[in-house]
Amino acid sequence: MMGPAEIDQVGKGPMKTNKLLAVVVLLGAATLAMAQTAGVPTKRIVVRPGQLLNIKTGQMLSGQAIVIEGDKIVSVGPASAVPADANTQTIDLPNATVLPGLIDAHTHLTFNPTSLGYSGLGISVPREALMGAHNARTTLEAGFTTVRNVGASGYADVALRDAINDGDVPGPRMLVSGPALGITGGHCDNNLLPFEYHATGGGVADGIEGVQHKVREVIKYGADLIKICATGGVMSKGDDPNASQYTLEEMKTIVAEAHRLGRKVAAHAHGAEGVRLASEAGVDSIEHGHLMDDAAIAMLKKNGTYLVPTLYLMDWHRENAAKTNLPGYVRSKMDMVSAAGQNNVQKAMKAGVKIGMGTDAAVYPHGLNAHEFAVYVRLGMTPLQAIQSGTVNDADLLGWSDKVGSLEQGKWADMIAVDGDPLKDITTLERVKFVMKGGEVVKNEYGK
Repeated sequence: MMGPAEIDQVGKGPMKTNKLLAVVVLLGAATLAMAQTAGVPTKRIVVRPGQLLNIKTGQMLSGQAIVIEGDKIVSVGPASAVPADANTQTIDLPNATVLPGLIDAHTHLTFNPTSLGYSGLGISVPREALMGAHNARTTLEAGFTTVRNVGASGYADVALRDAINDGDVPGPRMLVSGPALGITGGHCDNNLLPFEYHATGGGVADGIEGVQHKVREVIKYGADLIKICATGGVMSKGDDPNASQYTLEEMKTIVAEAHRLGRKVAAHAHGAEGVRLASEAGVDSIEHGHLMDDAAIAMLKKNGTYLVPTLYLMDWHRENAAKTNLPGYVRSKMDMVSAAGQNNVQKAMKAGVKIGMGTDAAVYPHGLNAHEFAVYVRLGMTPLQAIQSGTVNDADLLGWSDKVGSLEQGKWADMIAVDGDPLKDITTLERVKFVMKGGEVVKNEYGK
């Protein structure tokens, strides 16, 4: 039988030695891994476009070279200052105009036009995530290298974002909201089934305590931002787009909790009162705003609240009315917002309200996102202002100005190329021929 001194020596002896040995082994493995990584040169690419659009100044520059190492831009400047290098891949685009990858601040990648309304009741959350994978690739190849996904069932958008980030599926960079917060019976609830089903939307929360808890819950399960429904909507049953839903106090609680936890807040709002209340509550963006009045526009301007107009959907539904087969409750509301929406947004543009580009893709087919720019130009924006809404403005709205939105040193190597000059013909952005995301070419119709 061992005495106390012998037991103490056992504890300090062999066990201590084993611990030290384990530390040495781990340090050795780490050193070996670092050495192996150091031996692999960082991939270096030089893109030489015919023209390069400086998105901030509007200058169209020739004779430029964009130098990329890994997934970041290391320099943008005269091509003559970048000598040929046998270890560097060169991408020559002599007849193309290059500009930053586009951003869509209002998408629903996990939904399709055919899954809206009653037909969507038969689609599971896993199926929505798989639809999202298809739509993500379509969106990326259309030139949108970053999106903000504002509303999805069962955190399907969180799963899609993570799959893209892990390299499992191709798609744009995603900031996602998970289920949108809304009142019982409101635009973000499930109002399609009768009482006996007890169906409730995943983001439904009422009252101060309820909305505070729901903000924390969606963040717990992976949300990058908070989406709320401040008014009724078009695609929902039994509510009025003009009617406000959350109270000012509820929205102030949502915004305070979200901002405290480092998340921005996007508010779906059509009607004037809902727009005013949401802006007063401190949301970062109003989505749609189609039924605003002058007081609501003045409130957005005063508070510096972004407006994300989502206007092309009106044109698309008008042009495709015969084949969309919208339910009657949707058709009447679509006609109502379409009658006033573009005029009210035009007033906001003229008043100097900050505009972020967003499409509501899923209400119409994914991949047509760039058609939104032409609507902005039709309403009075210059082509440069329209492009800025989907690059530098959206980057600011997303809180990613240091990462995306322009081709500058230190930012992700996200860029697109088109034929012609988008400052003369904004519709060139609807025909993107080259897409790079993070230094990887995902589409190239120009060849090598």
